[in-house]
Amino acid sequence: MAQHMAGHSGLAGQAPPRRMSSPVCWLSFPRIIDVPFEACMATLESWQRTGRDGELRIGQSVLRWPIGHDSDLGTFWIEVGLARGPLRPPVRMRLNIYRWSRLSSRTALELIPGQRVRPTGAYFRSGHLLLDSLTHSLRQGQPVQCPGSVTATQPHAHQDAGREAGPGDEPVTCAMKGL
Repeated sequence: MAQHMAGHSGLAGQAPPRRMSSPVCWLSFPRIIDVPFEACMATLESWQRTGRDGELRIGQSVLRWPIGHDSDLGTFWIEVGLARGPLRPPVRMRLNIYRWSRLSSRTALELIPGQRVRPTGAYFRSGHLLLDSLTHSLRQGQPVQCPGSVTATQPHAHQDAGREAGPGDEPVTCAMKGL
């Protein structure tokens, strides 16, 4: 899985295509949000400046700065430590951020595991909760409420496997239309 994250192939401004049978795909958390890409990046960069010690807590999980950039693909990323509970170590993840398409102002977010994970209920709840909190804050365009943390407003209100509808309102799977 780490090899997949290190080597990208695809078009500029789009994530690399994946097959649904790929473990990275079904263990990742894709979202398409109706926030302009530039506004999303500006908000994340402002949070980077307000985070403590190069980190920003979102619930029990943590975003680790700086924001990385792949200029060939137009993709940005942030390292993430996904908390799964008080007695478990955080899972190394990577949050990819990219423009959904050249014709849309939507932003695509995808939380991808950076290590082997056991697909438990706690893993999926934690991933959905983190993205729910993050996307809610990005949609509001508000800075982090209190220094160093963002809190979830509805812990179990994550969306189904299709996340949000993409262009044309068809379900989005694996952050790539039709895959």
